[in-house]
Amino acid sequence: MMRGGLAGRPRDHFDWPLFIAAALIAVLGVVNLYSATSVYLGTSRAALAEIYINQVYWLAIGGVAGAVVAAIDYRHIERFAYVIYTLGVFSLIVVAVLARDVRGAARWINIGSFSFQPSEFMKLCLVIAVAKYLHDDPRSEPRTLKDMAIPAVLVAVPTALVVRQPDLGTGIIMTLVFGAIVALTRMRRSSVLIFVVSMAVILPVAWQYALPYQRARLTSFLNPTADLTGIGYHAHHARVAIGNGGLLGQGFTQGMQNQYRFLPDQYSDFPFPVFAEEWGFVGSMVLIGLYAFLVLWSVRIAARARDRFGAVLAVGCGAVIFWHAIFNLGMAAGVLPVVGITLPLFSYGGSSVTTVLLAVALLMNVSMRRNATFSPVERL
Repeated sequence: MMRGGLAGRPRDHFDWPLFIAAALIAVLGVVNLYSATSVYLGTSRAALAEIYINQVYWLAIGGVAGAVVAAIDYRHIERFAYVIYTLGVFSLIVVAVLARDVRGAARWINIGSFSFQPSEFMKLCLVIAVAKYLHDDPRSEPRTLKDMAIPAVLVAVPTALVVRQPDLGTGIIMTLVFGAIVALTRMRRSSVLIFVVSMAVILPVAWQYALPYQRARLTSFLNPTADLTGIGYHAHHARVAIGNGGLLGQGFTQGMQNQYRFLPDQYSDFPFPVFAEEWGFVGSMVLIGLYAFLVLWSVRIAARARDRFGAVLAVGCGAVIFWHAIFNLGMAAGVLPVVGITLPLFSYGGSSVTTVLLAVALLMNVSMRRNATFSPVERL
């Protein structure tokens, strides 16, 4: 067998459970988008009624890009990890300099009629860079806070640029993904204690300097009925829609909250309430079960990875999917603040869809090469 080769052809190791779970979520997402936007047919906003077609295009584009990423041995990606990270940070700097405000935020780079959101892709750039650092770091565990200083800087730079846009939700996701990766690394108890105490001091100070709108978003879920016509409007009607679904739902395209246009951003931030109202508790559990499977499967892939880079890469990609799903479902249910985080492969958005498909492709990459021969073999 060739060094670094596979025990058999790549297709012999294709991860069908991972592929099927992601494909099912994507198909349900397109169906849900059709229902969510059907209300705009024949209105002045009729163009929105066809965004489910655009979603299919983005799934195709992301699928092709994902196939390329899955075909390239992830150890080649490792070699260019810091280059990928640098390009990601550079794109965020370009956003800060050139991007135009859209609804109070400057997050997109426009090239003609094409636009993309660099902060979405930066999540994976960050995961790749941190995985590379931990893979190359010769220090043994348990680690200290000093040992994690460089990875923390790798996270802090793009997070600061993203929060400045402002995009608080993506900044939170980046921080939590890093936290999931750190959880993979055993830390000294004294370091964990110092970190917890430091956060207890820093967070109240940071809260005082948060923008008023950000504070309102973060506190509205604590008192959801305080401002139902203002900051609490989105979450209130999302909860009503979920409650209307009952056990089996109102039926496809029959959800009243959506059809009577009470649900705002029902194709981006709040697609789940549309789905829950139409398919009920049973349908909701099927969708949540698919997300749970994806996350648990990513942990399985990490556990079976043949080197540290692959393991951290799998944990990071799984964490991106996990935290996106947790926050979007949580803000729809009213148990988490509304911070504008999409539901993976379910919400409309080219950058979001492509990023998640690339994350799935990286998971597939690590999974397919779990039987590769390494020299030397390196485990966590």
